[in-house]
Amino acid sequence: MQLWRDGAVRCNGLGPQAWLALAGPAALWDAGVLAHAKTVPLLLPWRGNGGRETAGLLIRLARTGYAGSTRPAGQPATLLPALWSALADRQQDLQAKLQRCNGRTMARRQQTLLRLLRVRHLIECNPDTRLDLECLGRAANYSPCHLIRLYRSVFGETPSEYAARLREQRAWSMVSTTALPICEITEMLGFESQSAFCRAFKSTFGRTTSEVRRTQSCAQSARAA
Repeated sequence: MQLWRDGAVRCNGLGPQAWLALAGPAALWDAGVLAHAKTVPLLLPWRGNGGRETAGLLIRLARTGYAGSTRPAGQPATLLPALWSALADRQQDLQAKLQRCNGRTMARRQQTLLRLLRVRHLIECNPDTRLDLECLGRAANYSPCHLIRLYRSVFGETPSEYAARLREQRAWSMVSTTALPICEITEMLGFESQSAFCRAFKSTFGRTTSEVRRTQSCAQSARAA
């Protein structure tokens, strides 16, 4: 599930996918929901596992606008505040990070976190591109040095460290769970050569790509037996 309030949304997938979106003006969304849930904090751009509760509420909301549905959906006036509250529960970690942002007012802290989340989203959506700090700084309207300082104080790591961590996670997943040739993985992750990728993989995980795939293959064979 993704909550987005920062411009247009573009969705794509490597295979057949289904997308369900609830869209509308942010001002109308805020006014309608806050009238029912004044104690719920501002929802921030976020992506993660929505859970069964939020997925169920979103599906029920979709059914309210589908004339062909024969299943009971509920009233939007009830479902929308419930969805808002469920999403707010999923954002507790972000709300804690909001308190680490600088600014004398809540609006200032929210502005800082929104800028940093824009940087985080940019890194997540470009896993095969090594974005430099100048580019990331422009996205947040900060100088590279100021961005590094703020990002570390809120998230506990620099943008470069976060990008490297995501790249390592993706490398492990692609090596251990797919049959993609190592040369293709190298290209997809933006390494200059296959040997450079293999050295980095061995340095990070303590095993070569061949060793990891051999171990996974043996584990799959054991499960099949």
